[in-house]
Amino acid sequence: MSLEFLLAIAFGGSLFTYVLGKISSKLRESFAVLISLTLVVMIVCLYGKTIEKSFYFGFLGLPLILRTNMLSWLFAIAISVLGSLSVIFSLSYIKNRERADFYYLMLLLINAAMLGIVLSGDLLSFFIFWEIMSWSTFLLISYNRGAALAAGMKYIIMSTVGSMAMLIGVISIYTTYGTLNISEIAASSNLASSGYILSILILFFTAFGIKNAILPFHSWLPSAHAEAPSPFSSILSGILIKMGTYGFILFIYVIVGLNKFLNLGHGVLSFRYILCILGALTILIPTFIAVLQDDAKKLLAWSTIGQAGYIILGIAFGTSVSVAGGIFHFFNHAVFKGLLFLVVGAVEYRTNGIRDLNSLGGLIKKMPIAFIGALIGICGLIGLPLTNGFVSKWLIYKTLILEQSPFLAFAALFGTWGTILYSYKLIHNIFLGQLPEKYRDIQKSPFSMQLPIIVLSFAILLFGILPGIPLKVINAIGVSFGLESLSVTLWGIASETGALNTINLFVAILVGCIVVAFIFKAGQKAISVGQEDNYAAGAAIPKDKYHYTVDFYNPLYRMITPYLKDFIDAFYMKLAGWTQNLCSGVRRIYTGYVGHYVMYIVLFVALLIFIQVKWSLW
Repeated sequence: MSLEFLLAIAFGGSLFTYVLGKISSKLRESFAVLISLTLVVMIVCLYGKTIEKSFYFGFLGLPLILRTNMLSWLFAIAISVLGSLSVIFSLSYIKNRERADFYYLMLLLINAAMLGIVLSGDLLSFFIFWEIMSWSTFLLISYNRGAALAAGMKYIIMSTVGSMAMLIGVISIYTTYGTLNISEIAASSNLASSGYILSILILFFTAFGIKNAILPFHSWLPSAHAEAPSPFSSILSGILIKMGTYGFILFIYVIVGLNKFLNLGHGVLSFRYILCILGALTILIPTFIAVLQDDAKKLLAWSTIGQAGYIILGIAFGTSVSVAGGIFHFFNHAVFKGLLFLVVGAVEYRTNGIRDLNSLGGLIKKMPIAFIGALIGICGLIGLPLTNGFVSKWLIYKTLILEQSPFLAFAALFGTWGTILYSYKLIHNIFLGQLPEKYRDIQKSPFSMQLPIIVLSFAILLFGILPGIPLKVINAIGVSFGLESLSVTLWGIASETGALNTINLFVAILVGCIVVAFIFKAGQKAISVGQEDNYAAGAAIPKDKYHYTVDFYNPLYRMITPYLKDFIDAFYMKLAGWTQNLCSGVRRIYTGYVGHYVMYIVLFVALLIFIQVKWSLW
């Protein structure tokens, strides 16, 4: 199958969807779904194939190359599947909204650009697709205008800084190697000095770190996730920021190479160890900020930053098991975080935009599919057995413990404890407790919203019970990097230090659930009480806030509020203020009055004469 034909379908389909929207909304929606599903089928057909081919010659005198391998295939299938489910979810979510044609155009264009990034075989194509993705993302974050525009501006300014760093790196590589072909650069990188490799990695780390929203480049993400349309938030959190992850993997293990990467620096000053520390900090700090959020989407946004820390930690540690865990966690995070954003989007849709966790509750019977999706999603997020998140986190934990890295292991485990706290808050405040009177007549979410939730929920359980399905692909990726092959089975991984067997876990948990069910059945029946007949610690629950987790973390919040400041974001805002003041001062020079410009010229000539006189005296 031709890769350029695949991208032509992706990009052309996005434009044609926009045109069809001018004719009929039904035609637009049907075609958008058709294009998305077609891309899934086309990418599935590329499984196991290795292709590298130039698709255009003479762009600035350089060929543009497309290629596919196991690494690009894994990212491409995640992009296409989550993209198609988000399009299906959008059918009801965006219905009757203004500028829906523009929304579908941008959504499909972003998916096409991401496919272009992972299929790029040269750094020029990579950079072009990267910019298409970045600017399209800015337009879609800003879709709702108002506060969304400010969030979009914050994103695009930081993204532009990353793009400029990437461009400098691309120019430097071309100047050094005379090519931008990724395969040729990888073959020549062994000859480069460690200092040059380190400088290139720092430049690209800036670009990928901003997109991946790891500390200290995270500040754009919470507001962007909160303001973007929920179906796009699913893509933004689940897969788009992972383009930074793809970039990390590409440069560390494909271009630089395993041995060169592991030997950059020594001890705590090694590039590898610094990345691991950043990953650990990215786990800890955002995770506990998420606990204190009352906006459901901001809670999930901070959670996304924290989970990105696990991915970076696994990839940067550099062993077969850790890299497999990091890549698998990328894949798992795309599934369970995409699911959770869609669940919140369904609740937001039915409650007319309510995302305040203290204003919801009791929706379990009104929206059962959304509740089941939320329950399975947070189980995957926490890493409970029989979910996909358990397997990827187990691989990371195992590596850190066996490799005797106590601080990193503590950060990973402590981050999971924080994940339990905010996950409990999310599901309880939305679905459990008493149902407020104002939501008594609320309807179930439409089928177009339920279907993506069901599919992603099934995927979490499938890859948790049978993790060997994706792990075989991930193991092949690791082997291509020069890592040792893992003993992967359909139900886990075997090793000298112990085997992971999810079938045994499944049987044990099933027996335990049966025992618990018998105990509950033998106990007394629940007694229904009125909504006003509820008390927490002896005090009546406030009216319209019937669940006892309202302001549940207030004591913790009061203790840490004096220290709860995003100093990094505050620094960026000060830097923006200084830049604005400097530009305002420079702008005053351009008065529009010719006499002033003549005076500037005279003063400049006088300065040159003065310098010349002084120079001649010396």
